[in-house]
Amino acid sequence: MKRLSLLINFLLIGVLLAACAQPTASPTPTEPRVLRVITHSSFSLSEDVIRAFEQEHHATVQFIKGGDTGTLLNQVILSKDNPPADVLYGIDNTFLSRALAADLFVPYTPKALQAIPQEFQLDPQHRVVPVDFGDVCLNYDKAYFAEHKLEVPQSLADLTRPEYQGLLVIEDPSTSSPGLAFLLTTIATFGEEGYQGFWQALKANDVLIVNDWDTAYYTEFSGGAYSEGARPLVVSYATSPAAEVYFSEGKLTTPPTGAVIAPGTCFRQIEFAGILKNGQNRDLAEAFIEALLGQRFQEDIPLQMWVYPVLPEASLPPVFAEHGVIAQAPARLDPQAIEQNRERWIETWRSIMVP
Repeated sequence: MKRLSLLINFLLIGVLLAACAQPTASPTPTEPRVLRVITHSSFSLSEDVIRAFEQEHHATVQFIKGGDTGTLLNQVILSKDNPPADVLYGIDNTFLSRALAADLFVPYTPKALQAIPQEFQLDPQHRVVPVDFGDVCLNYDKAYFAEHKLEVPQSLADLTRPEYQGLLVIEDPSTSSPGLAFLLTTIATFGEEGYQGFWQALKANDVLIVNDWDTAYYTEFSGGAYSEGARPLVVSYATSPAAEVYFSEGKLTTPPTGAVIAPGTCFRQIEFAGILKNGQNRDLAEAFIEALLGQRFQEDIPLQMWVYPVLPEASLPPVFAEHGVIAQAPARLDPQAIEQNRERWIETWRSIMVP
């Protein structure tokens, strides 16, 4: 019996040792969480920048294109109780007050915001944070003005002079973001009492109105490398000349166009991002906002969306450093005033300009 008992004990010990020797099963890896970011249709970031964020946070970033800024904002307002995304990117200062009044965002103050100049921080509650900025300005065809020995206009009032008759094409402010920015520039420059008279004079000077920037720049403007029009003045962006050089892929060393950045002739668009209420993955959303203000994202922005980063320490690509210009005294309007008067200003403009 003792031998049998010992044998059984040895067998039990062997089973226990064998069990201990089995490797512990590894836990099943979790699937990456999905961060949804809704943006305007012009949004773009490099794949490697997005991939680095995804790897760092074990996440997948899903971008949802929501159309132009106005359409994007309408979509988010209508679905605010069950938002289509966790983060909104692309509200600018022309729609900022409307977005804030709709109570769409969760306040969040990223650490990186400390490095961003106060001039860009238009929401003191930090429901949204600034990410980039760009200036909407007059662009001109250098060759035309040189051949005709004509001075480039240096004020909005110059555009109503006889020598500039039939030279300007602009975008409709009711259908185009740069068109709206130009209308706001005229209101900031001439005031409520004077801007209507300016537009009446501009109409008498044979200004051409088109629906969108593509038509204005590529179809009606004469200055761009791929432009086919006859008008040497267009409402575009201060970065458009630099883009001409970049997209020529070495064919151009200097831009064939220039930007007018004289005081009061440009309008500065500042774009913001914010965390949407009732969204998912709040911690991921905060990390994404933080990343947007970080150097990696900020230095990627210029060549992706042809705007400037708000982070002063962000290095600019050579084409920006060599050919980019920034308006030193852009026209300014309070975002709340824009929100309260936008539709009235547009309707007044239409009553003057549209037969």
